[in-house]
Amino acid sequence: MTTPALRPEDDDPAVGVCFVVSIDTADEVVPLGVFNSCEGLGIEIVMETREEGGNNAMVWQLPTRIKYSNVKLSRPIGPDSAKLTTWFSGMVNGVTPQTAVIQARTMKGRVVTEWSLFGVIPVRWTGPSMNFDSPKAATETLEIAHHGITAKAGS
Repeated sequence: MTTPALRPEDDDPAVGVCFVVSIDTADEVVPLGVFNSCEGLGIEIVMETREEGGNNAMVWQLPTRIKYSNVKLSRPIGPDSAKLTTWFSGMVNGVTPQTAVIQARTMKGRVVTEWSLFGVIPVRWTGPSMNFDSPKAATETLEIAHHGITAKAGS
């Protein structure tokens, strides 16, 4: 009896991952769709250096604040692209920070992990470059700023 060969997505959940994004508005949870690239999920503790008089052997490194980098999500354009335009146009009369959830999923739909981002504000949307000479897939990129990130419990 032979054992079936494991496919990459079966033994390593980080292979073939897509990112499902949704935002919480005041009234409902709005799914923004599936993205195939997610960059910039990160937290940095900003350090301040202090030199102590008479102590030449070291410089003190003191933590001061936490900094969160912007997140960039990319995907080929499709039916969900209109959701980004709607979200941005809703900011015309005032920007209201929202909560977003980014789920990393396998191609079979199993959630690998997810992150909640607080105080989310859309910063930039970049649409596809339309060039007859370049037969690349038309992609769009969403960039969001936020004020905090936590891993969802159980992830």
